[in-house]
Amino acid sequence: MFQELKNKYLATLKSTETEDWLDYRVVRPFSYLWALGFAKLDIHPNTVTIISMIIGAISCFFFAHGSFYYEGWNGLWLNIIGVLLLCVADILDCTDGQLARMTGKKSRLGRILDGMSGFVWFIPIYYAIMYRFYCYHTLEFGFLGIPDTEQNVLIATAIVVVLAHYSGFVGMGGQQRVADYYIQIHLFMTKGEKDSELDNSEQQKKAYDETPTEGNRLWKFFLKGYIDYTRKQEKTTPEFQKLLATLREKYGNAGNMPDDIRQELLRESRRIMPWNAMLTFNFRTGMFFLFCLIDLPACNFLFEIICLGLLTLCINRHHEACCKRISNEIA
Repeated sequence: MFQELKNKYLATLKSTETEDWLDYRVVRPFSYLWALGFAKLDIHPNTVTIISMIIGAISCFFFAHGSFYYEGWNGLWLNIIGVLLLCVADILDCTDGQLARMTGKKSRLGRILDGMSGFVWFIPIYYAIMYRFYCYHTLEFGFLGIPDTEQNVLIATAIVVVLAHYSGFVGMGGQQRVADYYIQIHLFMTKGEKDSELDNSEQQKKAYDETPTEGNRLWKFFLKGYIDYTRKQEKTTPEFQKLLATLREKYGNAGNMPDDIRQELLRESRRIMPWNAMLTFNFRTGMFFLFCLIDLPACNFLFEIICLGLLTLCINRHHEACCKRISNEIA
């Protein structure tokens, strides 16, 4: 009975190799139970995604408050509520994919919405943190020895605004886009094109052009955004794109590559997966929670830009070097 339940649970995962420890042991089992409930209620996975977006965005109101240093126990509990809401949003965000695989209700819109959910959460959260810094900044000013004058507050807040926008749109946006692409590459190598979501911009552009504008304006808006998303993934991985082109030219289809090449790519992919997981929700958001609870939330922007930026660069360089080496070997 237990083994049967475990097999059903595993069938709802993309791959155990692309999940970090916390997701595999804690988040995904919770999400599976929720998916069972949503399936019984015949709730569509896209509806679950939208609910997760709403809950995640609502958490911004709680993160806008100072924590214990500024607002005492009341502020601490408000921040903890924000943490819990964002955790619930993440569980629901995992649930939608498991529900889709459980019920067979997978769709391109679901894939697009899933990629958007993190931005829908963090855009209002990051603006809340900008406001929070404007109201509560004496800790940072004290560490840096800056007088707490109106002029200095405005200058410092302006700097935080710039850091927040760069951290959100370039840092987190670019880092999670890269992390998602490497997960899809790994799935492509292990399960083939059918069971991966390794989309390319040409396919998405074709779908966009073939979709009539009349009655599909919102859908075309989503498609256009997804075209840009996939183009940026391809631009970040030029050596992998060359490898795909070489494999298609030599074997007719990248999926027809010899097993020794596939295994070499998988070995390299497995090496980066634990590091790649640090660019996704759990580690990144865990650090964000820590900075909020100790009343230094603006430091999260520096952490994302510097620490996670360097980690993304290392992962990308490592994988690209592997792809270049294999391309040269089979050319």
